[in-house]
Amino acid sequence: EARLVESGGNLVQAGRSLILSCAASGFAFDGFAIAWFRQAPEKEREGVSNINIQDGSTWFADSVFGRATIASDTARGTVYLSMNNLKPEDTAVYYCAAIYVRKPYSDYALRVYEGIYDYWGQGTQVTVSA
Repeated sequence: EARLVESGGNLVQAGRSLILSCAASGFAFDGFAIAWFRQAPEKEREGVSNINIQDGSTWFADSVFGRATIASDTARGTVYLSMNNLKPEDTAVYYCAAIYVRKPYSDYALRVYEGIYDYWGQGTQVTVSA
């Protein structure tokens, strides 16, 4: 059974850093792209970052560009999202999602259309206090 499990969410002060993990199991990890989405209270879920496990290409939303990095560990089947200089507006539930890379979707679709993803985790809460 395919599974994604997020961890690393926490309550942190503004300006601090956090590393979120997304552990995958039950599917061929290196044939997928992994994305991070987040949903703040009373807001729609939005794409934050993604990484193509096969070729290592990455993308970051403007809201986190320059403050976030994403990396994969294929041996562990895990993707890490590291965020620094956290801001109160980063407060959200963070979800990771996986999509088979050979699906014919544009880069824009991968960043926006959460419905195209094959697997989702349950989310991890990040709260940033001012």
